[in-house]
Amino acid sequence: MENTVLIGIQPRGIYVSDRIVNELKNINTISKINYGKLDITFYRDDVRKELKIANQTDIVFSIENKNVVIIDDVLWTGRTIRAALDALLDFGRPAKVELCVLIDRRFSRELPIHADYVGRTIDTFPSQKVKVYWKEKDERDEVVLI
Repeated sequence: MENTVLIGIQPRGIYVSDRIVNELKNINTISKINYGKLDITFYRDDVRKELKIANQTDIVFSIENKNVVIIDDVLWTGRTIRAALDALLDFGRPAKVELCVLIDRRFSRELPIHADYVGRTIDTFPSQKVKVYWKEKDERDEVVLI
């Protein structure tokens, strides 16, 4: 883990990334895990359509030549991850970037992005939505297909 950093995507990806980091701390004897939170609001290609409220980016280390694992809750079109890749370049040039998601909606991709680590893969219609509820925010842990 000394050459690996974990980056949770704001706002909803940090719930799963917080849990992953806590589990790693519990099962690992490594004293330090480089963990940051990334806001991609102004890197999105749809930010021009409506006013967005930014979240906080908290990355206090360089990602230069590091293995970066981006963590998010749902992978759908790939646009959030594309924005995250653009935003990451402000913190250095990583040696490698991998993606970890809780839910992969595999048949809805608009960009050639895939997850390296997946909690669950589901097939959905484009008209459906996947809502992830987190105990820390929504008082329950649940994934719902709407």
